[in-house]
Amino acid sequence: MSEPGASMRLDKWLWHARFFKTRTLASDVAGGGRMRLNRQPVAKPGQALRVGDVLTFPQGPHVRVIEVLALSARRGPAGEAQALYRDLDPPQPRARPGEDPAAPAAAARREPGAGRPTKRDRRRLDRLKPEPGGP
Repeated sequence: MSEPGASMRLDKWLWHARFFKTRTLASDVAGGGRMRLNRQPVAKPGQALRVGDVLTFPQGPHVRVIEVLALSARRGPAGEAQALYRDLDPPQPRARPGEDPAAPAAAARREPGAGRPTKRDRRRLDRLKPEPGGP
C-alpha cells in the first residue's frame, strides 16, 4: 500500500478512501478552507498527506476526525478503502446556527403533494408559533 516517508495529495487520498464520490468534490472541500490537517487549516487540495496525519473535515451533517493509516495507489473497493484510515470520532451531527441540538425536530410538516399552504393554513401555523419577543 504505502512505503515509509511517502506522501500523497490530500484530495486524491480523500477520493481513494471513498469519503467523496468524485475527486472534484474532495478538492473543493480541501481547498475551501473547511479542512484541517494536524490541527492546521488546509489552503490547497494538493497538500502533502503522510501516514499518521489526522484530518478534520465536514462531510454532510457530520464532522469527521480521521487518522491516516496508509496511502493507496488506486481507488479500490470499500473494504480496501476502510483499511486506509481509522475513525477517531464517530460521526456526530453538526448543530445548525441558531439551533439547539437538544431540541426536538420541527413538527410542522405537510403531506406530500398538498401544494402550497393557503392563507388560512398560514394563519393557523402563525397561531402555533410563539410571538417574537414573547415568553
